[in-house]
Amino acid sequence: MKITSKTPKAILILALIGTAAPGALMAQSQEELPAEQVLTTVYGSPPTDLSGLTEGPDVEGFISARSDDKLQVTNANGQGTVVRISDGTEIKASKGLFGINRKQLAQDALLNGLPVEVETVEWAGDLVATKIKLRNSDLKTATMIRTGTSQGFAEQSAATEALRGRVGDIDKYNLKNTTNVFFDTGRYNLSAQDRDALCATAAQADALDNALLLVVGYTDSTGSYETNQTLSEKRASRVVNYLQQQCGWKPYRMLTPTGMATADPMADNATAQGKAQNRRVAVNVLVSKSVDGL
Repeated sequence: MKITSKTPKAILILALIGTAAPGALMAQSQEELPAEQVLTTVYGSPPTDLSGLTEGPDVEGFISARSDDKLQVTNANGQGTVVRISDGTEIKASKGLFGINRKQLAQDALLNGLPVEVETVEWAGDLVATKIKLRNSDLKTATMIRTGTSQGFAEQSAATEALRGRVGDIDKYNLKNTTNVFFDTGRYNLSAQDRDALCATAAQADALDNALLLVVGYTDSTGSYETNQTLSEKRASRVVNYLQQQCGWKPYRMLTPTGMATADPMADNATAQGKAQNRRVAVNVLVSKSVDGL
């Protein structure tokens, strides 16, 4: 039996380096395993010599909880598998063995949210890890989130922007749907109808594998360029906040929002009706061409 995640590892990393504020990340703590999984009828630690034991399943996912010598690894389907660690467990990164002391690694390297691949054996009714594989880049990101240092988050922000820059070209995406919400002159508040429409769009997008949202704000031609640029950004920001806070859309599935001021009008700004159509935010549902249909 092989328990694997079909979700690309890039998605797991984006989950870690999403747009949440550093303060919020610093407030997070390592989750502990539920009590019913911590308790066990097996006493003592797994043996150091794991050779000769029955081979167990390969487990792939991210670390979702930790307690003493146990890890819970959760796959893309939400299935959690508890794995024990012994002094014979090898913890390897993409560029070689990480240190010597297994106990130190369990504390410093095996962090919640870290994507891992685990090879196991069976022992006394439990699964014991013979080898845990991770990537240096994943460990660095998870460590920055855990420690919340200013330097770390500056590097994290740069890495995030670089990643978004690589995927930011709209030509690399298939547009699945666009929802427009409209605003009064000079305003950026959402109506009840708009709120319902945004959550409906988020629900539809969530049903698509690998869907991302791109939010773009616009204005009509009333006012100066500076005023309209600021207003378009506020409109986009308001929509993004509502999608994430009220509709449950995950930050790591959101491309960088932007304000376009008077660019790309839907209608002629010479009429009041045309201006009303241009005072909008477009929520675009996108799927990368490289993964569309997978």
